[in-house]
Amino acid sequence: MRAEGDGSMSGSDGKAQGAGQEGPTLIIDTSYGMTIGLEGGEPVVEEESRRHVELLEPTLDRVMRQAGLKANDLRAIIVGVGPAPFTGLRTGIVAAKALSFATGARLLGQDILSAQAAWTYNGRDQVGLVESAVRRLTLAVNDARRRQLYFALYDQPDPGSGAPGKPLISMDIDHPDRIVERVNQVCADLLVQEPGRAVQVDVAGRGLDRYESSWQALDYVGRVAQDVIFEGGAEGLRVFARCALRQREPRPVEPLYLRRPDVSVPKPLKRVMGA
Repeated sequence: MRAEGDGSMSGSDGKAQGAGQEGPTLIIDTSYGMTIGLEGGEPVVEEESRRHVELLEPTLDRVMRQAGLKANDLRAIIVGVGPAPFTGLRTGIVAAKALSFATGARLLGQDILSAQAAWTYNGRDQVGLVESAVRRLTLAVNDARRRQLYFALYDQPDPGSGAPGKPLISMDIDHPDRIVERVNQVCADLLVQEPGRAVQVDVAGRGLDRYESSWQALDYVGRVAQDVIFEGGAEGLRVFARCALRQREPRPVEPLYLRRPDVSVPKPLKRVMGA
């Protein structure tokens, strides 16, 4: 069914597919595997991280057809910019840029870590764990392979904002044990600044389950759960889109890789003959 003027849409299953504030909004993220969906509907999530190229186009087509939409109906495209391994991440970004160029849809980039932090904190609110005497931080992670994680540490946000808090450690890549050391140092500094207030760190995101022993070394550990934002279905898409739409300044739609290149400029060749 074609979308009506109010921007809502219905798929072939009769369920409301929804739309962003501007109209039909498509979300593409390839920061781990592949997630494609329309805001208001259930996403298609493929966790096989090495099949982006072959799965992306047919999945996009299926999502649009099930919603009764054509590409030109889109008003906004929100694409994940990582941080993530470069090859898979680039696939989603290139597809989003091409689709935006062809349709005129507004293009926005959204990093996975701040959206994950917002998702984790919102979930904590829902189960009634917020206490004013505790400063609750969120360590959001994403699998970087090579025994490393992409990560960022976020402060407790303003109540009811639905957004991630201020970054206390900006997005970076490191080994889990080193991440724990850095987070513990931030927590120690915060306790000096506010000696009457406790600190607790929740850890969430893709890949944390591989390093369970590391999180035990967090001095003020809270909940550790692989509660990945896109496993939250339609609500996860909504939080991801809301983070993108509420950015004070639009994020450049370029891949966040963070890891130093594996290649380097070769040294000059050694001379073996006289001048």
